[in-house]
Amino acid sequence: MNALILVDIQNDFLPGGALAVPQGDQVVRIANDLMPRFPLVIATQDWHPAKHGSFASQHPGKKPGDIITLNGLTQILWPDHCIQNTRGAEFAPGLRTTGFHHIIHKGTDPAIDSYSGLFDNGQKKETGMTDLLANKAVDTLYIMGLATDYCVKFTAMDARMLGYTVYLIADGCRGVNLKPGDTERAVEEMSQAGVVITKSDTVTRDRAKAG
Repeated sequence: MNALILVDIQNDFLPGGALAVPQGDQVVRIANDLMPRFPLVIATQDWHPAKHGSFASQHPGKKPGDIITLNGLTQILWPDHCIQNTRGAEFAPGLRTTGFHHIIHKGTDPAIDSYSGLFDNGQKKETGMTDLLANKAVDTLYIMGLATDYCVKFTAMDARMLGYTVYLIADGCRGVNLKPGDTERAVEEMSQAGVVITKSDTVTRDRAKAG
């Protein structure tokens, strides 16, 4: 069974948001077009407590982009974003949330970040997605969303580690690019891990044929 994974298409990651991804709003139309093509649609939602350890505001003298050690792991510090029950954490305007079958919250533990939709960054705790995929007998994931070089990449890499067939819908993603070329490097890293790089129009044609 195939599933579409929509990664963190939330207000704070859109232009004008607290942690804006350039052109992040452009993935909404693609998500809406693809959702009806899949028997299972899972949306991940960054869902941080107000004093999350990945926020620069929680570390005096630090600023977004600085790197620290958090809970034994290297951590990039970010602006406060996607705080639980705030507008910034809500899904993007125009995103047809009625097409979601499940929502997975991540980043809920203040002591550790969770880029991946499957595990925290230490791979010590699961988000609940692995059980959901197992219960639905899913073997193939199509992944898109925000941002290519962080949450999309880590979701795809963890899925490959678990043995899933993984497709990256490249035109359905946008990157943060803290450093120039980060997005391209992320896509190459995913490709080397066995992620198949595809585009939304190819997915639409293939899914239409399968239907």
